[in-house]
Amino acid sequence: MTSMDALMRSSPVIPVLTVHDALIARPLAEALVAGGLRTLEVTLRTPAALDAIRQMSRVDGAIVGAGTVLNGRDLDACVRSGARFVVSPGLTETLARQALARGIPFLPGVATASDIIRGLELGFDRFKFFPAEAAGGVNALKALAAPFSQCRFCPTGGITQASAATWLGLEAVLCVGGSWLVPERFDADEVFERAKAAAALRAQHCA
Repeated sequence: MTSMDALMRSSPVIPVLTVHDALIARPLAEALVAGGLRTLEVTLRTPAALDAIRQMSRVDGAIVGAGTVLNGRDLDACVRSGARFVVSPGLTETLARQALARGIPFLPGVATASDIIRGLELGFDRFKFFPAEAAGGVNALKALAAPFSQCRFCPTGGITQASAATWLGLEAVLCVGGSWLVPERFDADEVFERAKAAAALRAQHCA
């Protein structure tokens, strides 16, 4: 099974997708993968989410996970639907231990030093920094990351194509979560172009 670290390093941007209509799930995943973004997070915010995970998982090259996972019921449902990793906006011992028992890559959300310490105690050192902008932005993560040099982060929440490069410039950041990849009205060509631009941030990140 691919590690959370490898998933985070696979792309500079992990699309954070809220899918309302499962009929667009497959063409959406195809456009994102074609544009260079293979690791996809489908949030459990709509009734269509689990079906979307199933549909997207059938796309060649797509690595589909679930976001907004809040408890063991969510976790079990995502695994049954084919999710290959799970992401939570927060960190609880119960959910973390359930993910460990399942053996599925898990990215818990943190916003404070106490959150990070709790995660380290449970054996995690890869975290989602959420909500990134509302929690203090780049300067807040810089300050948090300083005493936790072993940790790496995926900031998510309020990040845009324009601001992503600044976040990726931080040593502690492996990737960012992006919700800007899909226009309000789904258009596969537009998604492809946005994905291609986001994937190009890898070169800037490595420069």
